[in-house]
Amino acid sequence: MPHNDPYLLTPESIKEPPTSIWGSLQYLGPGFILSASIVGSGELIATTLVGAKAGFVLMWFLIFSCLVKVAVQIEFGKHAISSGETTMKSFNSLPGPRLHNTNWSIWTWLLLMLVKMLQVGGIVGGVMLATAELVPWLTQSPYRELATYAIAFSASLLVYRGYYLLIERASLIMIGAFTLFTLASLIALQGTDLAITSSELLSGLVPNIPTEAILLFTAIGAFGITGVGGDEIMAYNYWLIEKGYAAYTGPKENSIAWERRARGWIRIMYWDATLAMVAYTSMTVMFYLLGAAILHRKGLIPSGADLIHTLGNMYTESLGPWARSLFVLGAVVVLYSTVLAALAAWSRMFSDAFGRIGLLNFDDPRERGRAISIASWLIPFIWASLFLWLGDPALMIILGGLATVVILLIVVFAALYFRYYRLDRRLWPTRIYDLTLWISSVAICLVAVYVVYDKIYLPSRDLWFPAR
Repeated sequence: MPHNDPYLLTPESIKEPPTSIWGSLQYLGPGFILSASIVGSGELIATTLVGAKAGFVLMWFLIFSCLVKVAVQIEFGKHAISSGETTMKSFNSLPGPRLHNTNWSIWTWLLLMLVKMLQVGGIVGGVMLATAELVPWLTQSPYRELATYAIAFSASLLVYRGYYLLIERASLIMIGAFTLFTLASLIALQGTDLAITSSELLSGLVPNIPTEAILLFTAIGAFGITGVGGDEIMAYNYWLIEKGYAAYTGPKENSIAWERRARGWIRIMYWDATLAMVAYTSMTVMFYLLGAAILHRKGLIPSGADLIHTLGNMYTESLGPWARSLFVLGAVVVLYSTVLAALAAWSRMFSDAFGRIGLLNFDDPRERGRAISIASWLIPFIWASLFLWLGDPALMIILGGLATVVILLIVVFAALYFRYYRLDRRLWPTRIYDLTLWISSVAICLVAVYVVYDKIYLPSRDLWFPAR
């Protein structure tokens, strides 16, 4: 095997971690790839949908959603850097039943991903609807179908040909520009009749759980998507590995040099995850405020074929009619970057999962590359087909978010197992960190248990055992 394979830990790949701030900044990146995938589905659509339905009262919940999951993400990252294991390889070491020598967690993840397909299918649909705002005849059949598959397969081509990193960097720059555009819209809003008052802003920061079932359904679905979701946490390990953090640390050994390198690259990962959290939490707040201040007050709910058109009102009401075209262009970029980031991550995770089942050798660079290539064409076909079948991107994204909440249960279990049974004692964290990890884990579990009980158990019980 070649020594430049980031999944292979060799003495030749070892590199000392930078100690200066500037040197550390040059190695950041994995967290911002996650940000590119988060902003399109979680922030632009799910967050504004909650704001449009609930007003200001649930802003605290979505901020909490962004902050509470980072500790679990960091624990996954520490495990990847110190062990060099991919997510699925790590999952295969978890305790519990096995089928065909494959851990239950991998089989459960594969089952839940059938529902998760809806989420990114909805984002592909969002790209198509945004494009149709610029080219209206794309809403007509058969152009609608052709455009949807063309969008999906263009992402396939970029990931398959290895242009992903180049496109992702360009997308991140454009997402940054879209962030400034959104901030300008929020500031301009304060000069209109729809200005946000201080009492409204404060009401959104006070914990308050609505009693309406539809608001709870939407908020819980958004919890799975806003911030890092279960699949983003799982994907984070692959980006850390491919960035070189694990290879630079080198094979685990009983030496002071290995401990120093491991701590150094973990420290950089902390910066990477923290700065990314600041970025997507800021976007969450901005999108939520625009949704609550404009869409909720006007009774506009983004859904169906009018999703992008309705979202555009957040910008035209504050900046003027000229802003609609700029918003649509920004929406295309943000949503498409999410499709790219998701495809790059999912093609790796599915290939790795099938490798643990025994269908291929993921540790072999050639087999891994072949499997990722096949997945990069097959997965977008499924996404596009699901959108053309259902046709409601907002609903698809929320349904996918519910599956993500359940995936988070597996992720939390794995994070705690990594922390207490797999993490090298030399890398054990402080008690404050452990407290943060437990708060994060308990919060995620409470939300997930509610979803399983209220959205899965009760409906199935009423179906099979109706009340007499």
